[in-house]
Amino acid sequence: MGNRDDEYDFLFKVVLIGDSGVGKSNLLSRFTRNEFNLESKSTIGVEFATRSIQVDGKMIKAQIWDTAGQERYRAITSAYYRGAVGALLVYDIAKHLTYENVERWLKELRDHADNNIVIMLVGNKSDLRHLRAVPTDEARAFAEKNTLSFIETSALDSTNVEEAFKNILTGKKREPRHKQIADRSAHDESPGNNVVDISVPPTTDGQKNKLPCCQSL
Repeated sequence: MGNRDDEYDFLFKVVLIGDSGVGKSNLLSRFTRNEFNLESKSTIGVEFATRSIQVDGKMIKAQIWDTAGQERYRAITSAYYRGAVGALLVYDIAKHLTYENVERWLKELRDHADNNIVIMLVGNKSDLRHLRAVPTDEARAFAEKNTLSFIETSALDSTNVEEAFKNILTGKKREPRHKQIADRSAHDESPGNNVVDISVPPTTDGQKNKLPCCQSL
């Protein structure tokens, strides 16, 4: 593996969705930088980070997007989902309401994302097992009913974080986009269109980037 950021075979966009406070940003930072921040604040707008992994001799660069779960920021949906090949739909195992809202997030995802997107239901904060409010079997049954994969993770102690992201990335390797994401966005560059340009400048793997809340929206 080279040190240059452009040394990859495939570039895949993965999105994180779910209620505010379920740990999306810490899942992102744990996977891309192996960091966890107990003082993590709610994401404002959109941010993303990258990491490359090797699969079957090919280098896959993941560009992982994280956005705010609060209702007032949900107007960015169509641009946020554009070009995504995978999604982690995250809830907090200790807060049942975040699990109840999974169905709404799933509908939004299917309304805005590509029909072939790979979706994984993620029960985060598995380290809070003593506070569990969502039974594993219940969430697994929901996932099976809706044709989703399922995993429980802990961004705090790293449990299953690698597995969650790698399963999403390898599950989509069969339909790669060679060094590009959502090339159809190039046709939507007129000022009147609600488009966030995701052809962003290259970043060092593990580096986090922020887009202002209302850029191009």
